Amino acid sequence: MKRVACLGLIVSAGLFALPASADTASLSCSGAAKQGGLLVCTGPADTSIRVAGKDGTGARDVRTDADGIVTVGLTRHEASPLVLTPTTGEPISVEIATRSDDFRLLRGLDCDKVDARTPQQLAEVEESWLKKRDAFETFNDGPGASLGFRRPAEGRASSPFGPERKYTGTGADGETCEKVSVHQGYDIATPIGTPIIAPAPGTVILGDPDLYYEGGAVFLNHGQGLVSVFMHMSKVDVTAGDEVEAGEQIGLSGNTGRTTGPHLHWAVKWRNQATLNRDEDFYIDPALLLALEPQ
Repeated sequence: MKRVACLGLIVSAGLFALPASADTASLSCSGAAKQGGLLVCTGPADTSIRVAGKDGTGARDVRTDADGIVTVGLTRHEASPLVLTPTTGEPISVEIATRSDDFRLLRGLDCDKVDARTPQQLAEVEESWLKKRDAFETFNDGPGASLGFRRPAEGRASSPFGPERKYTGTGADGETCEKVSVHQGYDIATPIGTPIIAPAPGTVILGDPDLYYEGGAVFLNHGQGLVSVFMHMSKVDVTAGDEVEAGEQIGLSGNTGRTTGPHLHWAVKWRNQATLNRDEDFYIDPALLLALEPQ
């Protein structure tokens, strides 16, 4: 088994690249080798690859496309070393850098901005959920992470991917509420009306001005299973089916949906294209994608 370690000046970022192999059918990977990151691997075309910790932890199967390319999303608790075993060829082992996410307590919130509680709110949640489900079941060709990613808006980073957050508050009816969730996006503090651009090329699979939690939202499919999700927008300039280039405006930032202040929430979901089970998909850290070099 080949073992891959993060080398040189890029150790601290959890980024690595493997030299090209003379054997074009052998498996190699590059990318952000850190929990919450992304590997971009090449190997034999149309080949299944078993991905798991050394002891089998977090096992799943991915599959290379006709060009021998596959992305491998890394969970927030990904095991290290991570072993990738193709059905043909030699397995490789990748060291995964660990992350340390903090815990945040947010008090005094309006409960109606924390969760749906009334029958009307629950009905709106259901309607929004169906739209999102259908979007995430839509796949399009695209470059994936091969062209790199750019920041989708100007502004300071106000909340990173990964922290566990506990919300407490009181509703208009005087009832208290409490909820714990993991922040699965990268927040950028922006004034309402700030242009939002596509961080990479893609096809719009959902453009909606009023989802329950997300408010104005755009889902942009970059290909290779990667979908950018933009939330809380004041204006949506694109519709499903639109193809956009990196840097092209897709809307304006806002304060819509369930939010406590103006900002852009940018999330990236990795979807395993080797399975129809969308429960195996998960969000990865957009900040790590910004550090990827174009292929």
